[in-house]
Amino acid sequence: MDGHNLCQTPTTYRLLRLEYLFGLLVAAGFFLAHLTEVRWWAAAVLFLYVDLIGYLPGAVAYHRSPDRRISRVYYVLYNSMHSLSVQGAVLGAWVLVHGWEWALLVLPIHLFGDRALFGNFVKSFTVSFEPLPHPSVQSALRDFASVPWHQAATR
Repeated sequence: MDGHNLCQTPTTYRLLRLEYLFGLLVAAGFFLAHLTEVRWWAAAVLFLYVDLIGYLPGAVAYHRSPDRRISRVYYVLYNSMHSLSVQGAVLGAWVLVHGWEWALLVLPIHLFGDRALFGNFVKSFTVSFEPLPHPSVQSALRDFASVPWHQAATR
């Protein structure tokens, strides 16, 4: 929410997802408007590689782990591959090598879709790789919702 309060309430989280939904709709609109110009093999590769590198290895490791604890490497892979900066660099490199094409819109569609539709943002090392409620976060949210800032500041 700000530099001193690094958390989201359910309402601010939904508002953030709504912003990404707007981006998703814009990117999808341009994609659909140019559907006949899309190179489908490129679109499929660009859409899928993000999860093939960034999500699938961590998900497999997580589900194979008896205690559901996995290496931080999987979190870094997920966060890197689902980064707007990294995918912007991939998009830029693609344009330099192959030129602009409408298939590139699958990169923001993928990232904005993950955030808007599934609520997936960067993963912290302190939470489960697959979404599960963390007891400390749930407790903090209950406290956060029940104590106004001016009362909390005087504690």
